[in-house]
Parts: sequence; C-alpha cells; structure tokens
Amino acid sequence: MEETWQHECIHTNGINLHYVTQGEGPLMLMLHGFPEFWYSWRKQIPEFAKDHKVVAIDLRGYNDSDKPADKEAYVMAEFVADVKGVIEELGYDRCVLVGHDWGGAIAWNFAYAYPNLVEKLIILNLPHPAKFAEGLRTPQQLLRSSYMFLFQLPIVPEVLIQLGDYKALESAFLGMAVNKAAFTQQDIDAYKDAFAKRGALTAALNYYRNIFKQGLTSQDWSVLDVPTLMIWGESDTALGKELTYGTEAYVRDFQIKYIPNCSHWVQQEQPQLVNQYIREFLSK
Repeated sequence: MEETWQHECIHTNGINLHYVTQGEGPLMLMLHGFPEFWYSWRKQIPEFAKDHKVVAIDLRGYNDSDKPADKEAYVMAEFVADVKGVIEELGYDRCVLVGHDWGGAIAWNFAYAYPNLVEKLIILNLPHPAKFAEGLRTPQQLLRSSYMFLFQLPIVPEVLIQLGDYKALESAFLGMAVNKAAFTQQDIDAYKDAFAKRGALTAALNYYRNIFKQGLTSQDWSVLDVPTLMIWGESDTALGKELTYGTEAYVRDFQIKYIPNCSHWVQQEQPQLVNQYIREFLSK
C-alpha cells in the first residue's frame, strides 16, 4: 500500500508543510485532527488515489511540518492561509476538501472563506462552528470539552501528556475507540513518535490555547453554498451527536451519514463505510 505513497514538502504562507500524496487527477486534500498527523488518513489515501491526487498534509506544528515557536502562529487565519497556499502551490484551482476534528474546523472555515476553491466539502466528527458554539453553552458539551480548559494552562498539559511514554495519547485512541482493534501497537507508536518531535506537542496544544480568541464561537455564519457531507461516529465521547442537529440550516446542500457503535476516530474505526459514503457523495 505504501509503496506508491510519496512524502513531499511544500513552502507556503512562510512555512514548510509536509504531506503524503498518491494518485493523479482532481485534488482531494485531507486535513487531520488532534492528536494525529497525515497518518490518520492511511485507510483513505489508497482508495481515493484511484481517481484523485490525494494530498494528506501534516498541519502546521505537527509531525514533519514546520513548528513556529510563536503561539500566535496557531490561529484560524493562518490555518486557512496554509490550505489556500497548498491548493495554489500544487497548481489547482479547486479541491475536494476533507477534514476531521481540528481539520474539520479548518475545512469549515476555509469553505466559508474561499467557497470557489472547494468543489465538495466532507467533514468527519466536527460540528458546524455555529452548532459547536451552541453546544458550548450547554452543561453536557462543556463537560465533554473540559480537556480544552486544561489545555489553556502553560506547561502542565505538556508534562501530563508525556508521562509514561505518552500514555495519554494511547488512552485517547484506545480509551475512546469502540473497536479497539482498529489501532495496532504500530499505529499508536506512530502517533507517539510524531508528538515526540521537538516542538510538536506545544504546537498542537497552541491550537487550543488560541481557540477562544479566534471568533470560532462568536461570529455569525451565513448559509454555505458548497455541497457538504458530514460523517459522524455516534459514540463520540468528545462531541455529542446533538451538535449535528440543525446543520442543514447553515448548508444549502447538506447530507449526513451516522455510523453507530463508532467513536470520534471514525475514518480509522470504520474505513470501509467511511470510504463508501464518500464515494457515493462524490459520484452525485
């Protein structure tokens, strides 16, 4: 599977971004979440490389991408500029944009900022920003998102996550997963190795440390014209299923596919179903 994957680097928006690519054709750009890297798309890359140029990037601060030291480098305006730069540097004028978790948040914001650059939008287990803002005003979602408040502290989260050979990362994947067999020890070790790179852990946490000053939870959202598919693992302990209700009020052409008995790590736990739903969406 990995024999035809290529590891490449692109310079855009003042930084170098590492990515894995496979295939030729229309661009499909994949954005991972926390605490991951391009590897979280390992079960999608070869499938969609059959008829797309698939590009799965390491977001800024992660794995082999540059890790600016300034905390203010980790704000939505920079993430959106990174994505725009990648599309343009690769020589494309539009893409199918796929995002999970933080990558989903970036994908939502990018689609609003540059709808002409997004042919279709695919979001996995990350609500529309307006719905997430609503959720954060409820006790149940505040409780689920309590880790975000811990991440606001300096140094302490870094220390806790590194304890016991990054035991917290293993717990995040295996503790949340319904199908724990979806993650091999090799997979867990890959995530640990990515986070152990100098500066990566603090960079990833800086996404959260800026979350309340980016307007993510306060701005007004219009109706998005980009055709959008949302795929949602129903057993997500970090983000409640109720955050998906009413999304159609914000997206003109919207469909959602729920996957029961599946956690937040939806594309890794149920890759065949996720790939099937994406295929059906793209064929329309």
